[in-house]
Amino acid sequence: MTMAKCKIKVLMPANFPDVESPASWSDLLVGRNGLQSIVLAGGVGLHATNVYIVTTVLPSIISDIGGLSYYAWATSLFVIMSIVASSLASRLTNQVGHRNAFLLALLVFSLGSAGCALAPNMGIFLIARAVQGFGGGTVVSLSYAMIRIMFPPALWSRAMALMSGMWGVSTLSGPAIGGIFSQAGNWRSAFWILLPIAVVLAFLLQFALKIPTEKSAEVKSNNIPIIKIITLASSVLVISAASLVSNIMLNIGGIITSIVLITLIARFEEYGGTRLLPTGAFSLGSLIGSLYITMILMILGLTTEIYIPYFLQIIHGYSPLLAGYLTGVMSCGWTLAALLCSSYSGNYAKFFMKSGSVIIFIGLISLSVILPSATILDRCGLLPLCFSLILVGFGIGMGMPHIMANILASAHPNEAKLASYSLTTVQLFATAVGAALGGMVTSLAGLTESGGSLVETTRAAQWLFISFSVSPLLAFFSMHRVLKFNNALAIEISRTSS
Repeated sequence: MTMAKCKIKVLMPANFPDVESPASWSDLLVGRNGLQSIVLAGGVGLHATNVYIVTTVLPSIISDIGGLSYYAWATSLFVIMSIVASSLASRLTNQVGHRNAFLLALLVFSLGSAGCALAPNMGIFLIARAVQGFGGGTVVSLSYAMIRIMFPPALWSRAMALMSGMWGVSTLSGPAIGGIFSQAGNWRSAFWILLPIAVVLAFLLQFALKIPTEKSAEVKSNNIPIIKIITLASSVLVISAASLVSNIMLNIGGIITSIVLITLIARFEEYGGTRLLPTGAFSLGSLIGSLYITMILMILGLTTEIYIPYFLQIIHGYSPLLAGYLTGVMSCGWTLAALLCSSYSGNYAKFFMKSGSVIIFIGLISLSVILPSATILDRCGLLPLCFSLILVGFGIGMGMPHIMANILASAHPNEAKLASYSLTTVQLFATAVGAALGGMVTSLAGLTESGGSLVETTRAAQWLFISFSVSPLLAFFSMHRVLKFNNALAIEISRTSS
């Protein structure tokens, strides 16, 4: 076996389907497959649209019912419950089947959405967001998992691309829905409008879809790593709680406590039982561990987007609709880069993984200068701001598909399914931690419950992007370590085979 072949084997996903005759888009989108695609893509689209609706309307919610100090919690709690849901989704299907699990998830999501619409204060709103997050996280997990049983292998890659593309569509629909209702002074209707969509999906799922019985030789396990899941959620909650106070010692204490909890999870994983993540995930001395930390560090840069609508509306007086669309530019950059760069391999893939973090860094530093400055936006218009936002998303989109492929390839063959589910769990964890850390930074910079002065809000924007620019720099060095692991592994495989 040659060195080149060894490298390709290391980098390709272990469970990539062997397709002799690749199917076309028409095969996926016509007839019964088309109906199945509508339901699964609709599930992802419902969740993604809700994410961008909330990002857009959150400043209006704060203005109406208060709770600015809990701004980041609206995202943190939602994502924490999505993490819990993604960890439980496979066990739920073992108990009630895919159809009933999906219907139950849509019901929970709808109840959470109704709770958000009716919330009289921030406390009730946050509880409703948690419920909504659990339902939405289950819907997304099932939408991806059901691809394997709803479609033949020749359609898997097309179906995965369709699911991912729904996030790009949602960057247009979410801000539009949220912005229109916010400008009309009726943010609550933005949540009510989600319910008819959920009802249509439930109707199609119940009466129009035939879901085949999953055939698998894998032993189904209903064991739930409940202690590990609770510890993981607690690690995020601790940082979120610490972000509520403008005391640097308490903030540091929250971060240290969170690190201790993560360390406990790593020790729990060593003792066996039902695993939360694949073997080696918590070890920086392993290839897969370095890949996970690189993914987390890159995702952290994207979480700054939850504050962009607030800064644009407060500092520059932009309308909710415009601020929402500008926020979606980041995700558009991610989608564009993923489409352009994901098909490459070898040295090109290595280049994208390593340079992506540099582009994120440049984008965040640019935002720290451009977004708080009224002078730059007045003189140059929105072009510099849009370019900086695109850079952040583009950098993540360049490297993330290849990082995730390497995670799947690096996992033990017996843990391939676990590695697949872990991608969602780890990304959600990074998003939740990023939201909490963002709340901590803005609070220390002067963004309080009353909102702070224009000067304090401007300073909070500057420090948010400057502090978060550290994460892609760390990702750059972590990615360098990943490539060294990859090269060493390829050499070892070559020696063994020869």
